[in-house]
Amino acid sequence: MNKFGFLVYKDFLLLARDKAGLAMMFLMPLLLVVIMTHLQNSAFLAVHESHIPLLLLNHDPDSLGMAIEKQIGQPGVFEVHKTIHGEPLTEEMLVKAVSRGDYMVGIVVPEQATMQIRKNVKRYVMGAFHGQAAPSPTDSVQITIYLDPVIKSSFRTTLMSALREYAVRTESDFIFNEIIAEVNRISPVPVAAVRPARHQVIFKEQYASLKEPDKIPNAAQHNVPAWSLFAVFFITISLSGNIIREREDGSYTRLRLMPCPYAFYLFAKAAVYFCVCTLQFAALMLLGVYVFPLLGLPALDFGIDYFALAFTCISSALAAIGYGVLIGKVAGTHQQAAIFASISVVIMAAVGGVWIPVFVMSPLMQLLSRISPLNWGLEGFYDVFVREGTLAAVLPECAASLLFFAGCTATAIWYNKRKRITL
Repeated sequence: MNKFGFLVYKDFLLLARDKAGLAMMFLMPLLLVVIMTHLQNSAFLAVHESHIPLLLLNHDPDSLGMAIEKQIGQPGVFEVHKTIHGEPLTEEMLVKAVSRGDYMVGIVVPEQATMQIRKNVKRYVMGAFHGQAAPSPTDSVQITIYLDPVIKSSFRTTLMSALREYAVRTESDFIFNEIIAEVNRISPVPVAAVRPARHQVIFKEQYASLKEPDKIPNAAQHNVPAWSLFAVFFITISLSGNIIREREDGSYTRLRLMPCPYAFYLFAKAAVYFCVCTLQFAALMLLGVYVFPLLGLPALDFGIDYFALAFTCISSALAAIGYGVLIGKVAGTHQQAAIFASISVVIMAAVGGVWIPVFVMSPLMQLLSRISPLNWGLEGFYDVFVREGTLAAVLPECAASLLFFAGCTATAIWYNKRKRITL
C-alpha cells in the first residue's frame, strides 16, 4: 500500500508543478461556462421576453390594420416603431433599414385592406343566401413582410404563423358581422349582434414532471453540465501527456523497477486526476449556484437526488480518466497525444449534444450520439437537473460510463503487456 501511496504522491507533485496546466483545467472551464450560459440565456430571452425591433407601415387605419397593429404591439414581444429618427416612414425607408440590420422585421399593410376583405366576405355571404355553391373569385389582400437577411428560419416561421392567426381572427369577425347584416336585411325580426367569446379552448403549457410541475428548465441547467463534461474530458490532454513524458525522460523505466503491478501505476494516476475532475465539477456546480445569480443568470438547481448527481459526476470523471490513460499508452509522442485527444474530445462533444441538441440532428447523427461518453454524462445530468430523476434514472448512463472506463483501462494494460512481450 505504501508503494501505491508513493506513486500517488509522485503524480501529485508532477501535476502541482504544472501551474499553466492547472490554470487551464480550472480557470478556462469557469470562463467558458459563464460565457456560454450568458450567450444562450440571452438567446432564450430574445425569443421569449426581449423586445424585437420591428418597423410597421400601416396604410389601412381600419379593422385589419388596427388589429395587426394591436396584436404585434402587445408587451413582451415586439418593439414596434412607426418612424425612423422621427421622420415619417415610407416603404423605401423601411426596406433599407431592415436590409441594413437596424430592424429585424418590417411589415407593410396595404391601403383599403379592410375594405377589400369586407367586399370578399359579403360576396361569400350573399352567394350563400342566394344558393350559390361556388362564390365568384375574390381578390386577396397582400401584407408584405420584410425580414433581415440574417434572421433564422425558425423565427420567420413563428412570425408568419402569428400574423396569419391575427388575420384569421379579423376575418372571422367580418364574417359574423356580414351574416348578421344580411339576416337583418331580409328578416322582419332584427337579430342582435353576436360576439363569440375568444379563447373558448385554452391550452395549458407546462413541462412534464412528476414533482414540482411549475419548475421551468433554464440555461444554467443545460450549460453547466454540458461544459463541465467538456472541461473534464479535456484532462485527457494533461493525463496522456503526463504518461508519455515519463516514458520519454526515463521515469517510467525507473518506476517499473519497483516490484509492483502495472495497474498500480495507472490507478495512482487515476486517483490524482479523479481528484482534479471532482474539483472541476464542484467548482463549476458552485459557480452555477452562487455566482450565476450575481451575474443576472438563472441559478443552477441540483434536483432532488444528490446521490444520483454524485454518481453521475463520478462515472463521468472515470470515463474521462480511462480515455486519457488509453491515449497516453497508445500514442507514440506527446504531440500525437495532444492533437488526437483534443480533436477527439471536440468531436465527441459535438456528436454528444454539448454544442447542438441531439433532437435536431439527423437520424444517423442521433444514432452516433449514443456512443459518445459525453452524451452519456449529459443525459445523466439532464435526468437529475431537468427531469428530476433519481439514482434509478441515471443508472444506464452511469453504467455505460463505468464500462467505458473499465474497457479503456483494460485495453491500456493489455497493450502495455503486449508491447513488452513484443520488445
